[in-house]
This record gives sequence, C-alpha cells and structure tokens, in this order.
Amino acid sequence: MRGEMVAVLDFEDTGSGDEAVDLARRHLIQPWPTAGAIGAEARGLIGEGDGIYITDGKGRRLIDGPAGMWCINVGHRREELARAMYDQAMQLSYNTPWYTMNEPSAMLAQRLAAHAPGDLSHVFYTTGGSTAVETALRFMQFYNNARGQPEKKLILSRGGAYHGSTYLSASLNGRPRDRDWMDGADGLVVKLTAPNPFRRPAGMSVEAFCDFLVDEFRDAVRGIGAEKIGAFIAEPVQASGGVIVPPENYLKRVRELCRANDLLFISDEVVTAFGRLGHVFASGDVFGIEPDMITFAKGVTSGYFPLGGLMVSERLLEDLRRSNHPDAMFAHGLTYSSHPVGCAVALKNLDLLEGGILDHARKIAPYFQARLKTLEELPLVGEVRGMGLMACVECVADRESNDPLQLDRQVGSRIDAHCHELGLLVRPLINMCVMSPPLIITKDEIDDMVTILREGISRTMEDLRREGVWRG
Repeated sequence: MRGEMVAVLDFEDTGSGDEAVDLARRHLIQPWPTAGAIGAEARGLIGEGDGIYITDGKGRRLIDGPAGMWCINVGHRREELARAMYDQAMQLSYNTPWYTMNEPSAMLAQRLAAHAPGDLSHVFYTTGGSTAVETALRFMQFYNNARGQPEKKLILSRGGAYHGSTYLSASLNGRPRDRDWMDGADGLVVKLTAPNPFRRPAGMSVEAFCDFLVDEFRDAVRGIGAEKIGAFIAEPVQASGGVIVPPENYLKRVRELCRANDLLFISDEVVTAFGRLGHVFASGDVFGIEPDMITFAKGVTSGYFPLGGLMVSERLLEDLRRSNHPDAMFAHGLTYSSHPVGCAVALKNLDLLEGGILDHARKIAPYFQARLKTLEELPLVGEVRGMGLMACVECVADRESNDPLQLDRQVGSRIDAHCHELGLLVRPLINMCVMSPPLIITKDEIDDMVTILREGISRTMEDLRREGVWRG
C-alpha cells in the first residue's frame, strides 16, 4: 500500500461499537501508525459504498471526497466489476507467472500500450503503486548493469514527492515527516526542490520559478555527473504532496535534459492515470511528454482489486537485447504479477472508462475546479489548486510563516471532523484538504461537496477564533 498520513477518527464519537472495532483494537496493525497507538487503535469504520457515497459506522451517508485513496474512479458498487471478478475467478483464479501466463494479462497489456505515449509498448504487472515504483528502479539498475555502466545508479527525486512504502520507493519520498523515524537508501537518492508555485520565493514570478527549477536540475546533473545518475522520477502532479501542479513546460524541459544526459525519465502516474486527469495516461495527453517508463496502479481497477504495473519503452528493451550480456537475468518478480482476476477487472474497468467516463471527467473537471476555487474567499484558505478531478484546498492560519507545520498542524483534521458530521469525507494532509472524488460525480454533487467543505472550513475558523489562536 502506498501509505500516507491518515485522519484517525475517535470511535466513541462515531458511535460504532460492533465487534470489528474491538477486534481491530486487539489484533489489527493499521497503516502508518504512531508508536503510541500501534496495534491498539481502530479507525473510521466504513460499512458500504454506492456510487460516490460511502456509509460510516453510524449509518451516515458521506460523499467519498478522496475516492478511497485516489482510486475509486468509476464509483462504488459497480456490478460490472464485481461480475468480472467472479467470472474470472470461476474460470482461472491464479497461475504462477514464473513459467505460465494467462489471457487477461496479455489482452490488458495490448490495451494499455495503445493508450501509452511514444513507444511505451510493454507492461510488467505488480501488486500496487509501491511495487510498481520499486520495479522501475530495479529495472533501471539492471538496465545500466547490462549496459556496462554499473556506476549509473543515483535517482533524482523532489521535495514533496510521494512514491511508495517499499524500501527503495520510500527512499524517494520528499516529505520530511515520512522519513523521521524510517530508514532508507539515502545514498542512492538526490532530492531537488518541490515544483510548488504557491511556496516559491517571495517576489519570484512563476516563470522565473520554473527557470530556477530547470537550472537546479541542470546544475545537479553537472555537479554529480550524468555518468552516475540513472533516473529522474516525477509525479506529473504531486498528489500527496498537496496536488502540486508544476509550472507550465517544466516537465517538458526536464524531459529534454534527461534525454540529453542519458537519464531515464520515470513518470509516476499511480494517481494521475485512468481518468483522474481525463485520460488513461496523463504524461502524453496532458503534459506532452514521452517518458521512458510509467508506473500505474489505483485507478487501473478503480480500487476493486490490487493491481499495479510499469509501462516500459521498447527502446530500453531493444538496448537490453543488443547488450553484450544476453544471459543477464532481470531477477525480479512477484507472486501476484499478472494476476488473472486483477487483469480481468482492469479490462472491464477500461471498458467503463472508454465507454463515457473519461469524456464525462474531462467535461466536468472545469466546473469542479471553478466551484472549489470559490473557497479562496474564506480567510483561512491560502490557495485552491488542482487539475482534472483532483484538487487541494491549502489553509494558511499563519501567513507570516512559510512552514505549515506550526499553527496549521491540526487544521486539516479539524475540517475533516466537521465535514464528516455534515456528510463529506475529506482527505486531510496537515493543513490541506485534498479532494479527488469518483469520476462519475455530477454538478449537483460537486455543489453539495463544496457547500459542505465551505461550512467545515467556516466552523474550523470559528473554533480557532474561540480558542484565541487565530484572528483571521
């Protein structure tokens, strides 16, 4: 699981007293726990989902603002996907990928290749986003070993990045709190500045900030030496970093630097693919770039089955075939690679996306962004930003500080608690509220979502004023 900061609900407040809560507290280790609560906590119980809605332990119907974790793209309770799982499991529930294969994985590979930009025509399937990124990094290492460049292994990543929870993928993460108590392969990773225009230096234009980012990248390559750098990895939009949309043409300019210096460009589309930005893949269709590899997961099955993967350029495979080491083995695989049930669900999910949901997402995205933008009228809101059907409402209680981890620390969870009472599940990330609803959301449902979020922020402002910690 690509774990992230989670809002923990108090179950005495949710009214959920069933057996699952007690069992969780006694036996379940939740993702990303604190040491003081590990193995002894229960989180918000969700009973069922339907369309864009979920029902909590009290029976309250909530808009699923984050679509699970950026993944319930076609909505909850789609019978087509449940039927695809059942039918495939009844035909073939599993096969070992080490020396056999199944038909759904091959069919899905062909359809994904048809959507991918450039010559990204091959797929390696994984179990999710973290393992997809891990696979990309291990492939880069193998690729350079086979080419006779074993020293070319460093990875350029960025502040604010989130790439996973496995050892190598987590080492790329650029949020300090992710690594405060965790080890990583620090010697392999070089961190660059987050491409966050909202937090750019005072007095600097967005265009100048873009130039700064590109110059920093160029200087890093020159200073380290391109012969030591294997890859650059980037989310087209930094998702868990706060829906950071980079300056225009930034990705294109960095892509050209990668090409000029023989660095592999890995586009991490675990969040941005499968309709979140209106297309199956956003790298080419939205940002005009042709990466060497694309990682994906989440929306590939709309969260109905664990599946991820790596799209790989034909050029890289040709390089390996022409290498002086034809017997070199890419000794990497997963028990559940190319899982037949997961691939069957992904095929049906693609049917739904291509059958009208992608078109709907593209058409409704401007309305979604415009309605959320109205929240900038509120004194607590510093910026509303986003693209497609993903957005972030960043609250700034202390406008004199560039560090949101001070007064702003609990703002997001406060807003989430109020919104939960009002009928909306929010994705709180410290001082930010991330919204990424199912792609099937309607204009009326967007209006409901924004109305509730506005009220939740307003109530939070009243709380802060009453406590005397904010005078906005």
